[in-house]
Amino acid sequence: MQQRHATLSLVMIAMFAALTAIGAFIKVPLPVVPFTLQIVFVFLAGCLLGSRNGLLSQVVYIGIGLVGLPVFTQGGGITYVMQPTFGYLIGFALAAFVIGWLIEKVETPTKMHFIGANIVGLILIYAVAVPYLYVALNIWLDVKTSWSHILLVGFLNSIVADFCLAIASALLAERLYTVFRSARSIKIVHIKKEHV
Repeated sequence: MQQRHATLSLVMIAMFAALTAIGAFIKVPLPVVPFTLQIVFVFLAGCLLGSRNGLLSQVVYIGIGLVGLPVFTQGGGITYVMQPTFGYLIGFALAAFVIGWLIEKVETPTKMHFIGANIVGLILIYAVAVPYLYVALNIWLDVKTSWSHILLVGFLNSIVADFCLAIASALLAERLYTVFRSARSIKIVHIKKEHV
């Protein structure tokens, strides 16, 4: 039974990594920072898989992209860390962890717990991504950009839609939460050796 739970957890981690990659290609082109549906799967990963597995799903996604597979919105490869939007990916991993951690603190989470956790995760994503965007453009890429422009392209252009997605994802997560119970923790199987 423990082995089954562990296998299921690994499958769910891989599945949410793949869904995040798919979400990268469901996008609306915007200046500098395109709007994508990746964030939906980040919210769901945190809510449904828990802190550790939610984080792992995003780490797997980021790792696959950094080794060269074109799973990010603008390709892949180790040099992607220099892209202005890489801060969002870091934020995704942190948000999935924090959302899962907040949900784990509640024995029986309600609709408001899921909504609250997703909003905290959303704030965390932007708290990491917006400063990263500013540093990447102004220092690494030497594209002199004001904070007002950064806030416009990196925050104001997408915050309303992302807020709506946070709520919609929370409502969906509430319905799916019990289904994903077995995938929320990887259990280590201990094999006892008997000495004759």
